[in-house]
Amino acid sequence: MSTIALTVFVILAAIAALHVAWAFGVRWPAHDERGLVALVVGATGRTSLPSMFACLQAAAAIFIAGVIALMLAQSTDSRAVDAAVTVLGSFIALVFALRGVAAYVPAWRLRFSQQPFATLDRYCYGPLSLLLAAAFALLVFRRVVS
Repeated sequence: MSTIALTVFVILAAIAALHVAWAFGVRWPAHDERGLVALVVGATGRTSLPSMFACLQAAAAIFIAGVIALMLAQSTDSRAVDAAVTVLGSFIALVFALRGVAAYVPAWRLRFSQQPFATLDRYCYGPLSLLLAAAFALLVFRRVVS
């Protein structure tokens, strides 16, 4: 198991756990729903969180990405499974790269301008997404060249 894969998994599992908590009404790290929306959603004019189902879908997708990171660090006896994992890892790297770059695109800034989200997006969420993209790209690269 690679340290990079395990680190990515732990980070994504923690983020997924937060989404599950939010789905069930936990408002941490804010004090109320409106504060949490301003902190983690940031959509201009939005005052309520996404639905429970949407939060759980996001949690599942994020957790699955973490599992894919672990899978990228290991080979199986099946070429088809290995190829599918490599393709999924590449796709996840692209998704995180696009999300990371979005934090610096003016159109994104207009749509997600609530504070403190806008500042956190530029200095935390965007860079974290870019780091995750780089980690997935490195995991995929190692898998392809080995």
